[in-house]
Amino acid sequence: MIRATRNLHRLFTIARVLARHDALGVVDLPIAALASRLLRLGQPPDHDGRPGQRLAAALVELGPTFIKLGQALSTRADLLGEEMAADLSDLQDRLAPFPATQARTIIADELGMDLDQAFSSFDDVPVAAASIAQVHFAVTADGQEVAVKVLRPGVDRAFRRDIDLLRWLAEWVELTQPKLRRLRMVESVETFEESVVLEMDLRFEAAAAAELAENFRGDDSFRVPAVDWSRTAKRVLTLERVHGIPVDERDAIAAAGLNLDEVLKKAAEAFFNMVFRDGFFHADMHPGNLFVDRDGNLVAVDFGIMGRVDKRMRRFLGEMLLGFLNGDYRRVAEVHFEAGFVPADKSVDTFTQACRSIAEPIMGKPMHEISIARLLGQMFQITEQFSMQTQPELLMLQKSMLVAEGVGRTLDPTVNMWELARPLIESWMIDNLGPQTRIKETVLGAVGALERLPRMLAETEKAYTAMMNGGLKLHPDTMRSMRGEDGRRGRAPGWLPWALTAILAGLLLWK
Repeated sequence: MIRATRNLHRLFTIARVLARHDALGVVDLPIAALASRLLRLGQPPDHDGRPGQRLAAALVELGPTFIKLGQALSTRADLLGEEMAADLSDLQDRLAPFPATQARTIIADELGMDLDQAFSSFDDVPVAAASIAQVHFAVTADGQEVAVKVLRPGVDRAFRRDIDLLRWLAEWVELTQPKLRRLRMVESVETFEESVVLEMDLRFEAAAAAELAENFRGDDSFRVPAVDWSRTAKRVLTLERVHGIPVDERDAIAAAGLNLDEVLKKAAEAFFNMVFRDGFFHADMHPGNLFVDRDGNLVAVDFGIMGRVDKRMRRFLGEMLLGFLNGDYRRVAEVHFEAGFVPADKSVDTFTQACRSIAEPIMGKPMHEISIARLLGQMFQITEQFSMQTQPELLMLQKSMLVAEGVGRTLDPTVNMWELARPLIESWMIDNLGPQTRIKETVLGAVGALERLPRMLAETEKAYTAMMNGGLKLHPDTMRSMRGEDGRRGRAPGWLPWALTAILAGLLLWK
């Protein structure tokens, strides 16, 4: 009851903010317009523009959690439509900076030393201020130029309050609207919560940066700034300072004597390697987080939002991309069924027709105008007709692909980055879907099962011994049979544990 009262009060506050920006209209219900007028108490709205722009303005006023929520919703064109999703994708994660005195206090508390001990100089004016944290430039005692990210005070408490409200709303929607359960709203809220919780512990961001750097070790075309672990804690992250040109400043890159097509090729290859080779990708690689150094190589920053795709999902994505690029819509449909995204009782032929209806208007354009990310977004919009469940990891990847395409078009609007990456995708598919790979995986699976066999034998013997000694209760007739005709407690025939283990092993190998 306390939770419901607290959440209803918070919900009313949110509704008033949405009404003031005339953003309640995004809910397609007749009562929304009436509620909006009542909550504004007859006052005109504070904001005009498209619905998505009004909603974005309201989310900024509601604070950090809702800014992050808006960015997450920008991936859901299937729910909001293309225009509103595009407006939310432009939502700027910028807030007024908090005072440098607070930043200095947080750094000293987290590092357990005076700021003067940690840094020989510290710039009190932040270079960037976002909903979760802000960044200051500094110089360490040994002369290293660094960027210091400091968590915004109180952001964790505000987030816990807001996420409880979102989970409560999602639970009510799933309880009262069975048709919407396929959207997996509670799971989506939990995924959103997990990503932001990780983002608010800057040690996780440091670990993500270190993992990404390790994945690209030896590849100078894409670089990650080094982590200063001695000056990193839960609320403080210190990274090597990056010097370069923002990737969207095309004229400045050209003026530096760098080849734009080469930079674009490196961006396409880096994104491919992150997604397909490593299954670990930068999920917020907008132009503000990507720079070009003096050698024409890419340098990424801000590793708070990362995504993962397992090998199975990578195979699905690779086959789907190649299917679209080759115009093989039947194969596109088949991989959806094979992945279990579309229920088996649906028609493959009908789904093939749906894929064609979406792809033909897009794929019929000149190659440089084709947006694979928007194609995937439109695929997600037909989910209701075919009872497809939402795949949160694919939504994050689709959003990242959209941002990557934007970077590519900024560098050279006449080149399609997926066409640049196509040979890499085809090579990866051959290496990971060819018959030799399937045989190798089958053999490795059998070897793994054999390696587990001794443990299985031991566990089976242990379970049988416990059963014989009364540790497990069986039916009295079963126990008498296993003890022998005279009814005395004893051992079963010596072949029984081995037979049970052989059956288990056979099932495991067969699977």
